[in-house]
Amino acid sequence: MTASSRALSFDAAAAQYAASRPSYPAELFDSIEEFAACRLAGVRVADVGAGTGIATALLRERGAEVIAVEPGEAMAGEFRRALPGLPIVRGDGNALPLAAASHDLITYAQSWQWTDPARSVPEALRVLRADGALAIWWNTTAFDVPWIRDQHERIARHCGVEPRSAVRPTDSEAIRLAGLTGLRVTRRQVRWSRTVSLDVHLANIGSRSASLVLDEADRRAFLVDERERLSQAFSGEEVEETYVVDLLVALRP
Repeated sequence: MTASSRALSFDAAAAQYAASRPSYPAELFDSIEEFAACRLAGVRVADVGAGTGIATALLRERGAEVIAVEPGEAMAGEFRRALPGLPIVRGDGNALPLAAASHDLITYAQSWQWTDPARSVPEALRVLRADGALAIWWNTTAFDVPWIRDQHERIARHCGVEPRSAVRPTDSEAIRLAGLTGLRVTRRQVRWSRTVSLDVHLANIGSRSASLVLDEADRRAFLVDERERLSQAFSGEEVEETYVVDLLVALRP
């Protein structure tokens, strides 16, 4: 399955995605302001691959003037229901439907991997104003938390993919992997956590692309087994999910 097909797989679970996916900590946006050397208040931002608007809403709360770009019809529908006052256009990072030199900041929350950097980097530079910035980030696995590491490995095996390495890439490796070599890039990792019900946790892992492309019966059976395993491991019906947000901010030359 192609990357673009996996990206659009989220449309099949847009409401589930909106209800269960984790948000982002305030420190992330503090870091973006620090690295981009500007306050978000009043800044023109394009949030690309905006999905249901999790990051878009937080950018708007900081006072940014945000437009969302989203390829998926159902995801865009959830966005409009949650954020009826914010503009959203259909499109993706490989061909941004935005005018040249029109934005101060372009953001990709959990969505940069669905682009081709050979196309998305030049597109970002085209749309950015002078001294603008590109910020990309992901909520990544906290491999030092044993139950989270073990679950990650179970999910990977079940989905037929290789588990991610518990060793995080160096700054230079992360920049190269993101296709940002040659730009002025700053990186920061921000650790945070949230406590959620088992239902929300299972809906969250079931909304990931590697799971969504599985047969529905297969996916449901895995989640039933996972519920049983976690119910035995934790007292009560809540779990603490821990994340490490990996942020890269590239400045326009």
